[in-house]
Amino acid sequence: MRRWGPGRFLVLFVVVLVSAFLIVPVFISIIGSFSGYWGLTMFEKGLTLRWYAYVWENYSHTIKFSVIIAAATVMIDILLGVPAAYALSKGHSRWSTGLEELLSVPVAIPGIAIALALIQTHNYLSGSWLFIVVGHVIFTMPLMLRAVTAALRTAKLAAMEEAAASLGAGRCTRLIRVVVPNVRDAIIAGSLMVLTMSLGEFNLTFFLYTPLTMTMPVGLYESYASLRLEIGSAYTTLFLLFTLPLMALIQYLGSEKVEGRGF
Repeated sequence: MRRWGPGRFLVLFVVVLVSAFLIVPVFISIIGSFSGYWGLTMFEKGLTLRWYAYVWENYSHTIKFSVIIAAATVMIDILLGVPAAYALSKGHSRWSTGLEELLSVPVAIPGIAIALALIQTHNYLSGSWLFIVVGHVIFTMPLMLRAVTAALRTAKLAAMEEAAASLGAGRCTRLIRVVVPNVRDAIIAGSLMVLTMSLGEFNLTFFLYTPLTMTMPVGLYESYASLRLEIGSAYTTLFLLFTLPLMALIQYLGSEKVEGRGF
């Protein structure tokens, strides 16, 4: 049996310390969401579910709009991102490399700057949930492009495409019937990343939303702004229950993809 040396104990201590630093505040927030009053004696007034009832009554519409906006963002990213990634993977010139880097710029720009630019150029969409979708597509498209482009460049599809072309298949046919099935895992992983990013995006959405198109992160902000930590904690717990399964699914698909390649 292999013995544990001082180095392994040190690594274990660091891992536990970092995990506690990240998890304990979330755990305390979850506990506080069931308390009658947040404080040092938060359980003196007993446990309650009324904060969850309050959040559901006043903020349940944010879940609907978050799902609608995130689903629309994913669909647009797939319809535009996969063909764009296919075109970029075919190019090996400086122009294609420069264009790929240019399309990644939105990730490096603060969401507030993107929102202000959209307000200045597409103000006619203000008040519509489509306004938020446009912003989310701009912000998340690089995630889809990176995932699919990387898969296309490593899948070695050239031989299959040449065989399909020799049988008379056009470029669109090859894209739909040859390329897409072979990079399906990358498209799914990119879609889940886009979905999670869209559901949790706040900075950009905060400048584009209206009271009728409020999303979950904006609702979470307003619930804490109500000066009742119990309400914010209940909303935080519901938000985690909604997003953590998606993050676990992304991790699972990533591990399956690695194992499938024999790494």
